[in-house]
Amino acid sequence: MLVVHKGVKSLFKFTKPIQITLFISLVLVIVLLYTKVSFLFTSLYSLLQLIFVPVLLALFCYYLLRPIINVMMKFKINKLVSILSLFVVISALLVWFILAMIPMLQKQFISLVNNAPSFFVTLGHEITKLQQHQLFQTIFPEAEFKLTHVSNYITQALTSINNYMGNIVSIVSNFTIVLVTAPIMLFFLLKDGHKFSSKIEAAAPIRYRNDVREMFEEFDHVLSSFIVGRVLVNIILGVLMYVGFIIIDLPYALLLTTIAVIANFIPFIGAILSTIPIAIIALVDSPMKAVWSVLIILAAQQIQDNLIAPYIFGKQLNIHPLTTIILVIGAGKIGGIIAMIIIIPSYLIIKIIAVKVYNLFFREKWEQL
Repeated sequence: MLVVHKGVKSLFKFTKPIQITLFISLVLVIVLLYTKVSFLFTSLYSLLQLIFVPVLLALFCYYLLRPIINVMMKFKINKLVSILSLFVVISALLVWFILAMIPMLQKQFISLVNNAPSFFVTLGHEITKLQQHQLFQTIFPEAEFKLTHVSNYITQALTSINNYMGNIVSIVSNFTIVLVTAPIMLFFLLKDGHKFSSKIEAAAPIRYRNDVREMFEEFDHVLSSFIVGRVLVNIILGVLMYVGFIIIDLPYALLLTTIAVIANFIPFIGAILSTIPIAIIALVDSPMKAVWSVLIILAAQQIQDNLIAPYIFGKQLNIHPLTTIILVIGAGKIGGIIAMIIIIPSYLIIKIIAVKVYNLFFREKWEQL
């Protein structure tokens, strides 16, 4: 009977190439089945989209506010009291921002919209002057490049923005959901967020619990360093740019700085995207002001990349620039702006998991090959 059992078992023992082939075939079959019944997952996908942004915002604020909670607890303040006190302070700051800053931004935005017709007329004149300049004719021959095409690109961009604004009802409803659910999620994260990793650690096999705990500690450290560091770096960048814009008397300085700070959360690409409208608006005022505005942005970016970011991040988030560019462009193609913002921390987490799995299960076998 034992011989028969071993014989049957040997029949189902596949070689490595066959195992790999079967695995690939299984994956392809699963993908094929998903394409056939994808409509069944539409509701689930819509639900995940709805809760993804509040969860993302709550996690962002959790890592941003947790250090403050920890400092308050060191002064023997109860955790619940610390959280509620922080919520009151943040609410007061938001009210101040809405009453003091929003009207200024709104005034500049409305002024920009109202002046748009004359803005484009002036921009057309400036583009024509630049096109007739000898230096630009040398660099950009008319047969190869026409600066007048810029007006067409701007018109297309404004059309796209108008189309998005047509979905204002959906935007407002989604914003309301985020505004209601994100603070609730944030409260429970600040109160019980430390228990999440402990429960997963307890569910892991005993021999791997230390590794699971170490991995979650790395997750926590990397995300905290990235989020807090990114916010500090962007605030400093915004201050540097705003001071420079005030010095050169750039129109809509506060509005353009705010846009630049928000866009800068997208690595590399955000800096380029925010520079274009700033340079165009400065060009309407004068070509020299456009040059100065670009120089201010470049100087602020250099200070950020070479002095501020290395001091804040150190070597903890050391990612090669080429890797960052590839990740951001790929994420933008697949998932849009939100994917571009979260791709770097996601990459860092996946990297930690991959290194831990390799060290636990594959390193010894690989080194013995």
